[in-house]
Amino acid sequence: MPFVMVLIACLLLVGFINTNPAKQRNLKVLPANISDEKLDSLMETYNKGLGVTCDFCHTQEIKNGDTTLNFASDDNPVKEEGRRMMRLTIDLNKNYFNYDTKIHPAYLTRISCNTCHKGNAYPEE
Repeated sequence: MPFVMVLIACLLLVGFINTNPAKQRNLKVLPANISDEKLDSLMETYNKGLGVTCDFCHTQEIKNGDTTLNFASDDNPVKEEGRRMMRLTIDLNKNYFNYDTKIHPAYLTRISCNTCHKGNAYPEE
């Protein structure tokens, strides 16, 4: 019986050690329960639609001599503009196109960044 208890304790300990810490998120427009895969996919479509990389909206930080992105930070004002544009496309898709209420409006794609930007972060008016 003690062997079983030690084995269970070891398995629990290994589970805690191997658990990756949760990424810090700061989602104000997208659903809080969005999967990492879906979030990455959406962000990639934003990158392509605007012709930018992640550091266009997300704050760069230097940690231990390495440059990283702080995705949760709101220090870059472009990020809030991006949120405003996300709300605009969500509203357009939800209110002017066939809207399936089973799908979160953030996932609707009839109108996207690319509709107006066409790969240009600052499209002509």
